[in-house]
Amino acid sequence: MKIDVSLRAITINGNIKSVDDSKEIKNAIDKIVVSGKDVALNIIDSISITSSVIIYLKELILNDNINVQINAGKPALIELLDDLKLTSVFRAKKSIEYSQQKISTTKMEN
Repeated sequence: MKIDVSLRAITINGNIKSVDDSKEIKNAIDKIVVSGKDVALNIIDSISITSSVIIYLKELILNDNINVQINAGKPALIELLDDLKLTSVFRAKKSIEYSQQKISTTKMEN
């Protein structure tokens, strides 16, 4: 997993699956929310999120009034969030921009 952090957004490439991945995501989010109330997670190609990240995001929203938005590159991630009834909580949406970015990168690598 690779994380890029900007002023208000975190872009995650690769699968989110390990405890170390969760810690890295939480640390990146902490750096952003220190200076504001909004954070966007651009999850390019993971089809899941660890439960510890889900719980952490819910705490930020409910306890700290942080606005979280998840932009998913894969429809399977949106389906997972739908199944968990978290799509509206995380303001999750399928991001065509990120799914096309992955397709373009893959084509260039071939």
